[in-house]
Amino acid sequence: MPPLLDGLRILILEDEFLIAMDVEQLCRDNGAADAVIVRDLTEIDLPDGLGGFDAAVVDLMLGGVSTLDFAARLRSAGIPFVFASGYSDADEISGSFPEIRLVAKPYSGDDLIEALAAACDRAKAA
Repeated sequence: MPPLLDGLRILILEDEFLIAMDVEQLCRDNGAADAVIVRDLTEIDLPDGLGGFDAAVVDLMLGGVSTLDFAARLRSAGIPFVFASGYSDADEISGSFPEIRLVAKPYSGDDLIEALAAACDRAKAA
């Protein structure tokens, strides 16, 4: 069975350096072809800046700025994603993004990878 993220290009929105590095390594360890860390939304404000990604891991806040508008752009572009956050404002997320999974920090790597794989319709075979 191929790794859960086999061949995928993953966008990682995370402003905490060590967490970002961990997530990048987790993605690569699970078969991702590429994992790109973005620590500030201004780094990807290009209209086609999303085109190269198959999925994303989105922290709810980057440097104190909400990523919910960006998440809406991901959704409208058809790019699957999961929220990974230490903020527990689940009401706001479930209201605006009822179909998107929130993986709360601190999370285990398995939880994050399984949530991301499920978002990409690559759930682990039971």
